[in-house]
Amino acid sequence: MGLIEIASGNSVWRGMDYYENKKVYSWNKTGADTYDGIVMGSEGNDYSVHIDKVHPRKSTCNCPFADGRRVVCKHMIALYFTAEPKAAKDFLKQVEEWEQEEEEREQQHYKDIREYVNSLSKAELQEQLYCALVELEDSRNRY
Repeated sequence: MGLIEIASGNSVWRGMDYYENKKVYSWNKTGADTYDGIVMGSEGNDYSVHIDKVHPRKSTCNCPFADGRRVVCKHMIALYFTAEPKAAKDFLKQVEEWEQEEEEREQQHYKDIREYVNSLSKAELQEQLYCALVELEDSRNRY
């Protein structure tokens, strides 16, 4: 797994924001799969970041979230996307594809519901409606 896969969704999106807002002041490629850099934090502090693409848990940042922990923070993601902009582009493309697939799944789900409702007889439909209304009433009374 890579940096993006082990980071929280919040860290990835905040890191993307930092990348887009050019919060990575400086960076160097320090090895075949490693980078070091300085990233400005949300409070204006500068953080020293090291990322290792092959061994992402060896990546480090001295921010309060990641310091001394084996987690991937927003500063690491920002450095990664800055050093490898294609990774940022690929990530956004994946998100776009997933959102399109999700929309298609949702449309299919509603189509399936419509087909099910249309397959019911009048009596079955009335019974289903009655049960749904009772369930709705019960849920309102619980809160």
